[in-house]
Amino acid sequence: MMVRVIGIDPGTRSFDFCGLEDGKVFLQTSITSVEVAENPQSILDIITEAGSIDLVAGPSGYGLPLLPASKVTEKEFFQLVLVRHDDDKIPVLEAIKDMVRLVQQTDINMMFIPGVIHLNSVPAWRKHNRIDLGTADKLCCAILGVYDQAHRLKIAAKDTSFVLVELGYGYPAAVAVDNGLVVDGVGGTIGGPGFLTLGGMDGELAYLLRGFSKGTLFQGGVMSSLDDPTLSPEAFADLLKKDDQKAQEAWNAVAEGLTKSVAALTVTVNQPREILLSGRLTRVPFLVKDLAERMKYFGIPVTQVQRMGDKSKEAAQGAALFADGLAGGPSASLVETMRLKDCGGSVLDWISLPQAEQIRNMYKEA
Repeated sequence: MMVRVIGIDPGTRSFDFCGLEDGKVFLQTSITSVEVAENPQSILDIITEAGSIDLVAGPSGYGLPLLPASKVTEKEFFQLVLVRHDDDKIPVLEAIKDMVRLVQQTDINMMFIPGVIHLNSVPAWRKHNRIDLGTADKLCCAILGVYDQAHRLKIAAKDTSFVLVELGYGYPAAVAVDNGLVVDGVGGTIGGPGFLTLGGMDGELAYLLRGFSKGTLFQGGVMSSLDDPTLSPEAFADLLKKDDQKAQEAWNAVAEGLTKSVAALTVTVNQPREILLSGRLTRVPFLVKDLAERMKYFGIPVTQVQRMGDKSKEAAQGAALFADGLAGGPSASLVETMRLKDCGGSVLDWISLPQAEQIRNMYKEA
């Protein structure tokens, strides 16, 4: 039977949707995150207007190990977004919770998918005192990367090997794939700064902040450096072309941070075939050219991930491939090769600080 699925990418600036029918794209659309925050029903409207759908890979945040929406409770909501109960509410994250409650009142088959840390293909020692090895959307970019490299180089999925650099509007990240398996990652809150965000925070800075809100993690990137909350990636590139000093310093921080992440991951992928680039900022040729030039240091071919269509982001397309495989579609062998169903636990399982149990109890009491 024909398998029809939808993958959703909950981006910082937009929510993207990709639909596959028998492995072929039939749906590509995008709505702003502001629209989602104001009207969570808009997500359901896109799904229902697409007709009969076998499975939806939902907006999964930090990830859940293959949990249907019908089984999501307040405990799982906390794991998805990691917002403390005493913190200010972030509208778009609250909207996702509202959306799930709406889905639970329908017959929509929505599944929440894992992040990198949930995968058993990632060795345990790489998870110690880590939460963000790559959120669910970064994992989905890696899934598309395996699909793309296998088709483009005419090799089996099990023979794919690369370091994926994901340079989205908000958080940059890098994911390592070896022999078709995700084996490591540098998440957006661990690596260098991004267009919107500060990246990994200096422990001493965290101490001096005396605790901080979730909103702090959405600040400190290029836009903060240039004090321009409306700056677009294209306008930023124009500043770089004009040799604007502050813009160049901000870009050096981002590009060098990503290069360091790639260097770190070449320890776990000894002979990657390629460095793959994906994300919103890789739509800007000037930035891609500069980043690729810096990556020549590794002596590895640098190329952009080839999308299945040009109207949805890589993460949405990877999520659709994941959903297709889970539903028994053409990507079932891809999901098996990548061992994506071999996952479990919580993003909080690997903390070994004395406060670990207190942190884990935050979601047990949710």
